[in-house]
Amino acid sequence: MSFIPSMPLMASFTLACIVLAITPGPDMTLFLSRTVAGGKRLGYAAMLGACTGLLGHALLAGFGLSALIAASPNAFLVIKITGAVYLLFLAVQAIRHGSALRIQREGSVEPGAWSTYLTGVGINLTNPKVILFYVTFLPQFIESGDPAASGKLLFLALYFLVLGSIINALVIAVAAQFIDLLRANPRGMRIFDYCFATLMGGFAVKLLTAQGR
Repeated sequence: MSFIPSMPLMASFTLACIVLAITPGPDMTLFLSRTVAGGKRLGYAAMLGACTGLLGHALLAGFGLSALIAASPNAFLVIKITGAVYLLFLAVQAIRHGSALRIQREGSVEPGAWSTYLTGVGINLTNPKVILFYVTFLPQFIESGDPAASGKLLFLALYFLVLGSIINALVIAVAAQFIDLLRANPRGMRIFDYCFATLMGGFAVKLLTAQGR
């Protein structure tokens, strides 16, 4: 099918998705915090909310970038170069500041599933960094002259969402063990940081060198 990228490209994209999904951040902090506070039910409610917010960003990024490619390949090239710089920034930030996993038990009042879901929606839907990430990450896997760019962008955006959801669901299922593992292994947390930084830096360099040819 024309909207599915080549196997080597899908392999590298899948690896990137896995590293991004298991690297602690605001989403995972919410999922695990709510799981600790109210059990897996709230953890999955938070995850579904976050996925809802991501779905909106994924659709906007997919269709928006597709329109940009059709309207101006040169503008798309600028987006890709800007994206490479942004990815380098993310790599440096990961090394300097580390992962943002801060799990704390909630207060005595347990939040409901609906309010937890809405919190999950809000944490992604109102976060401009999410759409910025989509806009800078996805173009690396698309050529500006690709006639199937529209379908590929949407496919990759949704694939990223589905794969990340599966991994997050597994993490929630073993939340207590996962939290204990991270807390007991600060060196492991740094490994997450360096894997993330290496991934982002590698993609940024690949993107910049590709534009220089």
